[in-house]
Amino acid sequence: MLLDTASLYFRAYFGVPDSVRAPDGTPVNAVRGLLDFIARLVQDHHPDDLVACWDNDWRPHWRVELIPSYKAHRVAVETETGPDEEETPDTLAPQVPVIMDVLDALGIARVGADGYEADDVIGTLTGRATGPVDIVTGDRDLFQLVDDARGRRVLYPLKGVGTLQVTDEAWLREKYGVDGPGYVDLALLRGDPSDGLPGVPGIGEKTAAKLLDTFGDLAGIMAAVDDRTAKLTPSQRKRLDEARDYVAVAPKVVRVASDVPLPDFDPALPSEPRDPATLDELAAQWGLGGALTRLLSTLHR
Repeated sequence: MLLDTASLYFRAYFGVPDSVRAPDGTPVNAVRGLLDFIARLVQDHHPDDLVACWDNDWRPHWRVELIPSYKAHRVAVETETGPDEEETPDTLAPQVPVIMDVLDALGIARVGADGYEADDVIGTLTGRATGPVDIVTGDRDLFQLVDDARGRRVLYPLKGVGTLQVTDEAWLREKYGVDGPGYVDLALLRGDPSDGLPGVPGIGEKTAAKLLDTFGDLAGIMAAVDDRTAKLTPSQRKRLDEARDYVAVAPKVVRVASDVPLPDFDPALPSEPRDPATLDELAAQWGLGGALTRLLSTLHR
């Protein structure tokens, strides 16, 4: 089981009231919400391995070089050397280091790589896996990794993590008319305002799905632009022709990396905390209470 950790702690932050606080009054709603999410996922799905995948760089420079608008609207502070700072709610940002410390003390593998997003870590670990993989994320971009033959599916939270949309190839075809790899082509044609991806103007989700159904893939669609006998409307042909530069680079931006250099780590789900003394200190300092107790009880089974 691979967790898109930031996606989940953002959901926890907005789903758990900020009246959930540490003894010193600091909000810990994201921390406690994430611990409850993990406990529920382990209880319901019984993974052998669990990896909290991390955004060491939420907006990698190599993606921005290709599409400068990529996540540009979410930049709080631009930096010359390291990753740009992302706009994050004031009461969430201080909780992220606490989440890191708690996961480390529990012994839950937390894996990231400089210059890459958690999505890329997930793509790499999914490719390496020899057995089934469940990817837990609220990010539809990862639908591209769905592969029934290899047991790869996405668990997409609809309400907390108690109600998950199990995304397999049948669901993708029913909803979008594509398989996992086809979702990359659909996403880049449609665009995604939340990620600053412009898409091809005038080509929405339904049109993109119809074009992919007719011409097979992005390469087939672009070949049709040059084939005057192909069944494209004049408007579609014009818009796609004008978007050639975008279409040439967008696949590299949208497609998750599969070859990220990762550190050595143990993905095995722990049955006991790695560092009980530190965990006790964190629990007392941050008032982790029942959320931590429930997770420890679930891990111990």
